[in-house]
This record gives sequence, structure tokens and C-alpha cells, in this order.
Amino acid sequence: MTIPAQPYPLTGRSFKSLEKEYPLNDPLQKAIIDQILQSHCDTPGGLMVILNEIQSRIGFVSQPIQEYVARVLNTPVSAIHGVITFYSFFTTEPRGERILKFCMGTACYVGGTPQLVDKATQLLGVSPGQTTPDGKITVEVCRCVGACSQAPVVVVDEQMYGRIRPSKMPALIRDVLKSCEDASGG
Repeated sequence: MTIPAQPYPLTGRSFKSLEKEYPLNDPLQKAIIDQILQSHCDTPGGLMVILNEIQSRIGFVSQPIQEYVARVLNTPVSAIHGVITFYSFFTTEPRGERILKFCMGTACYVGGTPQLVDKATQLLGVSPGQTTPDGKITVEVCRCVGACSQAPVVVVDEQMYGRIRPSKMPALIRDVLKSCEDASGG
């Protein structure tokens, strides 16, 4: 397998922002992607393994990464993009340090999830699908998480919080932000 040369030159933006947006411009992250491709390029049905590992190790599978994977595997970009857009666990943009998911299953929706989303949007200044400017929290909505008896449910990373009310959102968000600070040593 031959790894093609880096096709994404730096633009006028800062290198740090480009590292997050274009991992292929970061030699360490590109090496991770190349190692994943090298390890699984000959595996039958290896595309899902490759994309899952990239998502796990890099955090997202951007359009440039999809194009790079397609070139290395000699596969149409549309096939890569089809997998990425079909499975909801893939993301094409960098996520925050913490993921704040709001369950939109029927019980949660009826139980007040839209009000929770409105409160989080008000507090964080971002809508679902967006990340706070400081990169701390990504807000997402998801389908049923299987905790209907606890509706409405908010999931922070993998931790589930049930029977949340809008009045509890400020404290929950404070705790999430504090865990970001604790993790970064700040």
C-alpha cells in the first residue's frame, strides 16, 4: 500500500485551528491515520474497522480524511461518505471535550427535552450539533437511549442523568465545565 502525499496545504488560519480541523496536517495524527489504514487495508470488510478506529483515535472523520481514506483504499469517496452519513455515531467535525446529549425519544420528548435543549442553548450559546467556542462542550440530540422511565434524560459522555428539569441545567452544565477543568489540570 502506498500512502499518498499530503494534499491539504495550510491556509491563512492558525496552525492550531488547522490541526483540529485537518488532522492530516498534523504529522502525529496523520501517522495514526496511516497506521490504521496500513493495519486494515487488506482486511475484508475493513472499511468499518478503519473508520471506527479513525473516529476513536482522531475524534472525527472530516471530508478531507474521507477523501484521503478513499484514495488510499482506491474506493469512491461516495462509498466512504455513505458509511459516515448512514451511521449516526460518526461525526465529521471535531467535538468538544465533553458531549452533552439530549434524548429525543418519545417519553423524553413528551417529558420536556425541548425545554432542556432551549435552556442549554441559552446557557451555552450553541445549538444542537455545535460546540462551544472554547471547545469544552458539544451539544447533540439523540434518539431513545432506553431509559424511558427516567425521562427526560440527558447523557454526558456515557453518564446518564434522568428526570432532569430546566432548573437543574445550570448546575449540570457547571459540573460538566468543572470536569473539563479538572481533566486539563486547570
